[in-house]
Amino acid sequence: MEPFTVNIPESVITDMKARLQNTRWPDEPEDAGWHYGTNETYLKELIQYWINDYDWRINELQLNQHPQYTTRIDGILIHFQYIRGKGPNPKPLILTHGWPDSYYRFHKIIPLLTEGEQSFDLVIPSLPGFGFSDKTAVSSEKVADLWKKLMTEVLGYKKFCAAGGDIGMGVVKSLTSKYPEIIEAVHLTDVGYPTGQEDPATMSEEEKKFAQFVQHWWYSEGAYAMVQSTKPQTLAYGLNDSPAGLAGWIISFVNAGAPPELIETAFGGKDEMLTNIMIYWVTQTIGSSARMYKEDAAALWSGTQVHQKTNVPAGVLVFPREAQFPKEWAERFVNVTSFKKMDEGGHFAALELPHIFADELRSFFYSVT
Repeated sequence: MEPFTVNIPESVITDMKARLQNTRWPDEPEDAGWHYGTNETYLKELIQYWINDYDWRINELQLNQHPQYTTRIDGILIHFQYIRGKGPNPKPLILTHGWPDSYYRFHKIIPLLTEGEQSFDLVIPSLPGFGFSDKTAVSSEKVADLWKKLMTEVLGYKKFCAAGGDIGMGVVKSLTSKYPEIIEAVHLTDVGYPTGQEDPATMSEEEKKFAQFVQHWWYSEGAYAMVQSTKPQTLAYGLNDSPAGLAGWIISFVNAGAPPELIETAFGGKDEMLTNIMIYWVTQTIGSSARMYKEDAAALWSGTQVHQKTNVPAGVLVFPREAQFPKEWAERFVNVTSFKKMDEGGHFAALELPHIFADELRSFFYSVT
């Protein structure tokens, strides 16, 4: 373990602002709104804020307020935050982010989960290919192998808990499948989506409705995943060169899970949304992060992906601006001991509703372990 501090050279910030100021704007159909993707009026306003009002140095200080480290596992440099709980017997808990977010997804819940009688030792890594970890894209199953070694060999825990959503969901499911003897419990905000390989005869009516919804969603909103699962390198050239293009791509996905008036709220706020985008920009990891989609797609369609259901207790939260899967769908993959549908919130609940999300994590893990 080597201590790590975020310290981006000023030349990187100066160059980025120059690129933002020199953005070549495309045309947009009249009254396009968000129907064609990220709205140009909104993006122009955001970029003016980014240039004139957003302060990276203030947010960089925030990124450095908790202990963080790097370590090399199986030849891959892994960046992670490690915050010890202050309670009498804190539970070790590893939190895994997804795309297009980063380890920053969890920054609001750190103080909420490390204080009090029921606290946690929090381990919050950057996925390989994301943020301050190596630009090495690997499958979710490989990440599970890395996390197992991080928790047991680097940090010395015999058993631990895990939580995640989006890509983090795949990592957590792989942990339960491959290492059930050392995983005490897991918590998920999604469990995966129908791929067309399921036998309809085995599906309930609610599961079939869910599959139909997902099929429609993929046709209307899933272009990003298809591109990243097939041609991530082609996409990387433009997004790694243009901060405006990078922001437009990421915001388009955020909008897929929230109406326009909630875009910033869904990500915690304007500054938080920009800090997350900045993490991709200053590390130049948008290309390697997109490549993880191809790695997971290859694992899925080659049949090498292992998701065997085990007895590890699993808590599942379904937020209203997420795909509404039924309990029986979750039970196909994990041992569901708690299943709750929430009244508010979306894909980035740890940013949008940190107190609610932290309370749910604490309540679940302390009820089953």
